[in-house]
Amino acid sequence: MRTVAILGATGSVGRQALEIVRNHPDLRLAGLAAHGSHTGVVAAAREHGADAIALADPTAAERARSEFDGRVLGGQDGVVELVRELRADIVLNAIVGAAGLEATMAALDAGSDLALANKESLVAGGELVTAAVRRSGRLLLPVDSEHSALQQCLEGASPESLESLVLTASGGPFRGWSQERLADVVPAQALAHPTWSMGAKITIDSATLMNKGLELIEAHHLFGVSYRRIEVVVHPQSIVHGMARFRDGALIAHLGLPDMRVPISYALTYPERAATPAPRLDLSQGFALEFEPPDLDAFRCLALARAAGEAGGTAPCALNAANEVAVAAFLAGECRFPQIADAVAAVLDRLDPEPLESVEQVLAADAAARALARDALGVPA
Repeated sequence: MRTVAILGATGSVGRQALEIVRNHPDLRLAGLAAHGSHTGVVAAAREHGADAIALADPTAAERARSEFDGRVLGGQDGVVELVRELRADIVLNAIVGAAGLEATMAALDAGSDLALANKESLVAGGELVTAAVRRSGRLLLPVDSEHSALQQCLEGASPESLESLVLTASGGPFRGWSQERLADVVPAQALAHPTWSMGAKITIDSATLMNKGLELIEAHHLFGVSYRRIEVVVHPQSIVHGMARFRDGALIAHLGLPDMRVPISYALTYPERAATPAPRLDLSQGFALEFEPPDLDAFRCLALARAAGEAGGTAPCALNAANEVAVAAFLAGECRFPQIADAVAAVLDRLDPEPLESVEQVLAADAAARALARDALGVPA
């Protein structure tokens, strides 16, 4: 029996992870955490017989205490405390935003394997996380479909045999659009993703291609591959999730219909492959696979992310923080679509990257970048 803790349990990944646990007899939910949806967290905890829950919103935690007989922790510190106390066999971190970094470090320090769906952990604190993985001797298992695909493509391969990694991007709803046309985009258009069903923030990131930029930085840390050896291609069908090129000329690809239950299940049950209800790719029906280079002029966020990754240190943290502020402003109608990239570029121009030394330094860099981004956009704190 493998015990599981799910952080971000009420989000899209968290809900699908609960489905995986529900249908797998060898997985037991030890605890779960969310930001403020106490009703959903309490219901899931009761269904699965979880020992404890945590809610980052202290008010939600207080309400949960009157409805749940088990242990309830409150505040962001409570989420970290939950991870440390449970010492689950595996922690699925699906928290959204830079707040997930502390939980990532806590899971590794507690001796848990880590199934990582929180991009910001590796983007903002990549060097810290990879060092913690080495110290702990635990497994870091990516949950993003692209990185899970790459991990599977690399299974059994020696590092020296690898030539490069290939990340695939759907292109989002605006593939082929010009810079001029993008100037008039409204949130409803950007939220209409052609192939994936995701939360609002990650959907906007997919529309700007920032999501692929963040994944580029993640891939660098996850697989120890230099940025010049990581390619990004646009693949609108979202059937090929990742590819690895090898020195003998072979190109190994991971294919499947878009369904996050596949990488979630792979991470939670690794090294086994559990059955899932995900739809199968029917090769008898025939289909086309298209690939094209990304338009880095119209979608500048991808180029900005690569530059931040290459700069290293606190630059990726600043990139991520500025992007979070700009995306929130766009969704609130406080800025135009192209201003997301403008704000990120302005912050990167104003902040000099520093070598990463501590989580506290990452959080300070995150706060400074957010303030600069709000200033660049003219939006209140």
